Amino acid sequence: MRWASLGSFRRFPISPLAAAENFPFNDELLLDTEPMRGSKRVPMLDIRPDGAVLIDLWCNSVQGQFVVAADTITVLTGPKTSNTCSPERERADAEMLSLLEQVTNWRREGDALALIGPQTLRFRRATN
Repeated sequence: MRWASLGSFRRFPISPLAAAENFPFNDELLLDTEPMRGSKRVPMLDIRPDGAVLIDLWCNSVQGQFVVAADTITVLTGPKTSNTCSPERERADAEMLSLLEQVTNWRREGDALALIGPQTLRFRRATN
């Protein structure tokens, strides 16, 4: 547990959840990458205030839950939609979903969210 002081008189604990206050709940974030050839779509996270998340992949979508405590995060996912996709997009969906499920930490990088696991994924606020 971290401690903060209020002036020079008093110290009080900061809950690990307080650090999670900087997490972009209630936000839509786009993966910081170019779309695949022939498409304008890039993976997107639509994060609700309670941590529920709609994850749009390269072709399909998944509902899930983000469990955030301090700088740690667990990504829980449900079943994928079953859109008809090219083999390239199916592989990209499977890879993105696997990377998200292996994320263990997060941090803010300016206006971006970095999800840290075997590979760091950077998401930026959607500006539509």
